[in-house]
Amino acid sequence: MADAPATTVSPGPSGGKGKGSASSSGYYFEIFLVSVSALLLEISYTRIVSFKLFYYFTYLVIGLALLGLGAGGVIVAVSKRLQRASTDTIVLGCALIGAVTVGVGYVVVASVSVNTLLVWRYTTASIENGAVLLGISLVLFASFLPAGIVLATLFGRRPEAVGRLYFADLAGAALACALAVPLMGSIGPPAAIMLSGAGLALAGSRIAWRRRKAGVGARSLAVAVGLTVVLLVVTIVPSVLPEVELDRGKFSPGISDTKLVYSSWSPLFRVDVREQPLQRFFIHDGLPGSVMKPWDGKQSSLRNFRFDLGPSALPFTTRPGQTESVLIIGAAAGNEILVSLDYKASTIDAVELNPVTYQLVTEEMVDYNGHVAEQPGVNYVNADGRSFLARSDAAYDLIWYPAPDSYSATNASSASAFVLAESYLYTQEAVTDSLDHLAPGGMLAAQFGEMLFDRFPNRTVRYLATVKAALAERGITDASERVIVATSPIGGFPDVSTILVKTDPFTPAEVDNFVATLPATTRLAYAPGRDNEPTAITRRIVESGPALTRYAAPYPFSVDAVTDTKPFFWHFQPFSKVVSELRRPIKGVNFEVAVGERALLLLLAIAVVLSGVFLLLPFVAVRDTWKRLPRKGRSAIYFAMIGLGFMAFEITLIQQLVLFLGYPTYSLTVTLSSLLIFVGLGAFLSRNVVPTARTLAAMAVAIVALTAFYLFGLTPVTEGLLDLALSLRIAVAFLLLAPLGLCLGMFMPLGIRAVAGLSDLSSEYVAWGWALNGFASVIGSVLATMLAMTYGFRVVLLLALAAYGVALVTLRTLGGRTPSVA
Repeated sequence: MADAPATTVSPGPSGGKGKGSASSSGYYFEIFLVSVSALLLEISYTRIVSFKLFYYFTYLVIGLALLGLGAGGVIVAVSKRLQRASTDTIVLGCALIGAVTVGVGYVVVASVSVNTLLVWRYTTASIENGAVLLGISLVLFASFLPAGIVLATLFGRRPEAVGRLYFADLAGAALACALAVPLMGSIGPPAAIMLSGAGLALAGSRIAWRRRKAGVGARSLAVAVGLTVVLLVVTIVPSVLPEVELDRGKFSPGISDTKLVYSSWSPLFRVDVREQPLQRFFIHDGLPGSVMKPWDGKQSSLRNFRFDLGPSALPFTTRPGQTESVLIIGAAAGNEILVSLDYKASTIDAVELNPVTYQLVTEEMVDYNGHVAEQPGVNYVNADGRSFLARSDAAYDLIWYPAPDSYSATNASSASAFVLAESYLYTQEAVTDSLDHLAPGGMLAAQFGEMLFDRFPNRTVRYLATVKAALAERGITDASERVIVATSPIGGFPDVSTILVKTDPFTPAEVDNFVATLPATTRLAYAPGRDNEPTAITRRIVESGPALTRYAAPYPFSVDAVTDTKPFFWHFQPFSKVVSELRRPIKGVNFEVAVGERALLLLLAIAVVLSGVFLLLPFVAVRDTWKRLPRKGRSAIYFAMIGLGFMAFEITLIQQLVLFLGYPTYSLTVTLSSLLIFVGLGAFLSRNVVPTARTLAAMAVAIVALTAFYLFGLTPVTEGLLDLALSLRIAVAFLLLAPLGLCLGMFMPLGIRAVAGLSDLSSEYVAWGWALNGFASVIGSVLATMLAMTYGFRVVLLLALAAYGVALVTLRTLGGRTPSVA
């Protein structure tokens, strides 16, 4: 929504009172309800699709939501039947059809079987699974289409009140954003989807009730109320809904078929716990996660975990008995806490992001895990690791990252699920923060699963490159004496790479202690003063300058350092190389070979094709009218630029506020809520704005100043306020985003009024503008992410500024008669 709601306006009778007139109802409540339902449906499906398929398919949901809303507007613009129908008839019919479509659509999406990884094998199975994926896309698209028609009709039949209608639209979207987090954690995404359907049915019920009072529509009222009740009942009792069938590429033999003892959704990912002999396996969004070991709570039995948990003991072996204070980022089921207790750590801060996992460890399974979170010295916290570290004044002997992104050091097979995720725990800034919180002689430890350690240890090499950059920032140009690397095979799983880092050199005694205590299955990959083989790991640590460049040039993957402005740790292949190798199928077990990147390119292609078919192709039906529209090229540029620009601003600002707000989900919902509210206010206030040269110049200055602030001032401000309570940080985020929202909110109404005044075909012209805006928004939702992965978020922010600059210049040249504003 926002500057990219992809809705449109259309002519036609309203409430039976004649073409272009309005009924006594302003339809503000209806547009509010429809908008709440549409955005709640979108956010809920991002969780469903992330669980069912993989993380990166959430971009598909965003694009299809925009596409459905925009296509609804185009249908209203070209359909003579809809143009002849009354507003009440359209809103009632689409609300009821939309409610049914939402319910049936969920059943289809949840039940259909697919294996998206086979798409890249280029076999008959690829075609079959590609067709299923396209079918899922069309079902999702259809779920948003009725809402798009409703919004388009309501906007189109009161163009003079577009500011107030737009405000009601965005206020509903903002409310949905605010409700999303508590709803995902309480009733879960399937129930939230049913609730969104109930919202549509309720909007229809209100129209039907009004029509009944006028003597018509008694049957419609019964249907509308019945649908509302049914969907609300299913919301309350979601167990009647079919379980979401996982992508077959996620199946884990030996795990998926074991006894399920717990299952719960959360705003971050779904957690399923399965019982196995002597352990409980935590599955996160359908992928292997962490393991909880049974413990009786006695100190004497802790020693068993040194062996059961394999490489988890390695961070303690350089200085046995001297690691008194430990910080664990990604504590998950608590295994690293047990190891820390065994090695006599007196202070253990264990940080876990997911609230479901936190509840399992601290409440639901305390008898199974020996009340590990209640042990003396243990502080088990539900928080984001970077945010916790930034707000802490403590110094630690060990800061430990046991593969927190995948929540298990053995979970290398899920790397493809994280390719497009911003990995802020592994950036140069994260390493710097960690090193700053080390006590004298303290150590940083990071562990990753590696599918092909001997051939392409990509995670390890990239993290070492990031460590070297962080050390260089501290004036340490030689990392060779400050790093130890080992690799440990885990039965049936990929190797686990352990990386130990200090700011001062490892002593010979520390290296000897580490080597002497290595298990027989663990191999030393690099240590200071040892006879290290010239591997990719050794060269990355030892070499620098031209020597490192000569080695890195032929390496088949991108493993340079990552930063907060370009935090895609798992993105190992540039898109240029991915495109050049699209003709080759992906085989074998190495899921780092551009699966996520290929999926993003596929989503971009789907977005382009479907957008062209559903947003632009329908204008062929009114091509004679379309040809009569003046200045189509300029209007196309204008609406496309504000669509692209808004998506670029939105994605970048969500990224920039992750650390400040502490949770990625909070950053998403708070940023969207704030932007939507203030964009709506900007649209409302725009009714008093005339696009003169002076006004447009003032808007240009404001956008330039705001972009400069977000580029250079936002991080210092937020870092200085990290000690505030979460509620206050949310309020600050709202205030920081308010000026941008107010400014951007004026663009859409100004553009609508400008093109509406260019000819007598105002409705058709506005439909053309909205279609282009929707097209650009759908493309922009994927393209902005690809640009961020390639060039970083700062470049994306500058591109957003450039897009709005072009839009301002274009708006000045559009001209036209400005219609009256109510």
